[in-house]
Amino acid sequence: MPAFRIAPAVAEAFPDTLIALVTATGLRGREPWPDTAAVLEDLEQRLADGIWQPADETDPRIEAWHSAYRSFGTNPRRIRPSVDALGRRLAKKGTLPRINPAVDSYNAVSVHHGLPAGAFDLDHVTGDIDIRHADGTESFTPLGEPDTVETPKPGEIIYADTTGVLTRHWNHRDAHRTRVTEDSTHIALVLETLHADRDGDLLKAAAHELQGLLALHAEQTAVHYLSPAQPQATL
Repeated sequence: MPAFRIAPAVAEAFPDTLIALVTATGLRGREPWPDTAAVLEDLEQRLADGIWQPADETDPRIEAWHSAYRSFGTNPRRIRPSVDALGRRLAKKGTLPRINPAVDSYNAVSVHHGLPAGAFDLDHVTGDIDIRHADGTESFTPLGEPDTVETPKPGEIIYADTTGVLTRHWNHRDAHRTRVTEDSTHIALVLETLHADRDGDLLKAAAHELQGLLALHAEQTAVHYLSPAQPQATL
């Protein structure tokens, strides 16, 4: 089973980081997920009724990620944190994309709580996963672009296994190789905050909500946490 690790340099640069790893095994992605559908529809209806808005870059949860991106050389208004891009899309179109039930679940939880989220099909991960600074030699194939190969700039924070990069710019975009599909049966979903002192309870509530959506359609689920004080978790 893979381990997730926060590299010492990342822990030092972002000492209040807290990451939730929500795992599921025996996932059944081809059956109906009515609870996830209901969550999506409720969010969209609340937006339409004007009683809720997704967090934008003026919100402290999003602003923190913009500051982090700038610290490792990424322009967050050109390459946005995933939750920022997803919230902007929802605010503009009034709907969230429907990809597959597991992805729809973490998208809904992410935008509802204003926390970045990502996903990995663990059956396509090689070795352990490190959250670290890129050294400029790694390769990345973006989600939905299987014929594209990118090279992260040195210093950019990435998720990487022994084969290549799984997520660029910390949480901007996931890799095609480890994407979660309807046929994925062993997955890890990630929720993140840079301010555990302020948003740790929010992140834990979001992780519990996401686990609940997955548990209805999986043999087993679990939640693990990563932080500078506890920088490794074995799934």
